Amino acid sequence: MSGVRTAVAQLLAAAVRAGLAPGAVAAWVGLGQSAPSTVATGTADLGPPPAPATADTVFDLASLTKPLATATLVLLARRGGRLDLDTRVGQLLPELAARPLGERSVLELLTHSSGLPAWAPLYALCRGRRERLAAVLGELPLEAAGRQVVYSCPGFITLGLALESLHGRPLDRLFAEAVAAPLGLGIGFGPRPGDRVAAGAGVPAAEHRLIAERGLDESWIPATGPGLPDDGNARFLGGAAGNAGLFGRALDVLALASVYLPGGGLLTDEERALATGNHTPGLGQARGLGWQLASSPGCSAGASLAPEAFGHTGFTGTSLWVDPHRRLIAVLLTNRTHPGHGEVDLHPLRRRFHDLLAQP
Repeated sequence: MSGVRTAVAQLLAAAVRAGLAPGAVAAWVGLGQSAPSTVATGTADLGPPPAPATADTVFDLASLTKPLATATLVLLARRGGRLDLDTRVGQLLPELAARPLGERSVLELLTHSSGLPAWAPLYALCRGRRERLAAVLGELPLEAAGRQVVYSCPGFITLGLALESLHGRPLDRLFAEAVAAPLGLGIGFGPRPGDRVAAGAGVPAAEHRLIAERGLDESWIPATGPGLPDDGNARFLGGAAGNAGLFGRALDVLALASVYLPGGGLLTDEERALATGNHTPGLGQARGLGWQLASSPGCSAGASLAPEAFGHTGFTGTSLWVDPHRRLIAVLLTNRTHPGHGEVDLHPLRRRFHDLLAQP
């Protein structure tokens, strides 16, 4: 694999020189590899003083939280008989029982087919009061369920609240106790003391733009800072939300993703198959439980991964793809939002990265 490692190092170095991100860390493991490979290049924090990106750099994983934390916790709750995929939201969040959202199922939320919008500034709509969050979610515009996939952060925020209500414990504790601790991983909601964290945006410019477009008060955007998630709704929820908030190293992400391959521990074969199968045929995207499938048009997997491969991306510049046929797990973490908040398209870089790893 030395030739692949050299090619990946050259690819990431060129991406950093081209200004796609200050730094990048890749980790991967595939058929025939006895141990994962890693490559780190560029700068994790421009400082001053600048800090180099290393294999130990912790990144804001952003929406990788959706499959790795929220969907995994749903699967474990299902095994325990606490819920099923056809459980209605109103059964888990009584505040929504009389609202249209309360009739949506856990499956519809997991597959982004619930009819909820892509995004909403919940912190502004709640005006800083978290206790109104479920009610505000119930007031969001809701299209018919099951007609198309619309990638929805509010849908996964709803799932996070439902899990907290179901277990009577906050999401960060649930994840730590049920997922991270059994696997012996340092991944979690928010960095740990002593972690070297890749820096993010100084100002959440994208959220300022979205808030301004809606004519809302920008002063309601939660403050950013080191160790806080880029996602404003996750910051509003104390750093742990169903849609975002996980922090971890590339090797942490790889190890957690491995539970979705046979022999990876934590999950059963039935749960793995359920999570990574296509539950949205004919709805525009192929979606598993939290996962996107590589057969989805225009996704970041690229043509070299099997159509059954599953993965996800994150706004901060993160991606994870798993090809079960090759037993390949490919993790690419960047800090593309640092120091500004430019929305750089990393899909070409991700696809080329996968091409290199998929070589025979």
